[in-house]
Amino acid sequence: MYAVIETGGKQYRVAVGDVLRVEKIAADAGTAVSLDRVLLVADGDSVRVGNPVLAGTAVNATVRGHGRADKIRIFKLRRRKHYRKQAGHRQYYTEIEVTGISGAAR
Repeated sequence: MYAVIETGGKQYRVAVGDVLRVEKIAADAGTAVSLDRVLLVADGDSVRVGNPVLAGTAVNATVRGHGRADKIRIFKLRRRKHYRKQAGHRQYYTEIEVTGISGAAR
């Protein structure tokens, strides 16, 4: 069984036991969170698709921790114009472990 969820403006395909990094969620490490923007649930040949989300369905997860991703370097250059600009960015993330998909059986 797997589900497609949306969080932080991105979509993820998740199954029970998966560990993934999502955009930062305001929850402490070790707490349980419920992600209710479930777009699709598939169990074998049975597939349910939301319009846009499935009502009454949620993915339960546990927050494992928070962190920052690797640095992305931004470099802009205009040749022959004496223009150079450098910047960097590190995105915050939350690492979660999927513990269950509730409301999936219908």
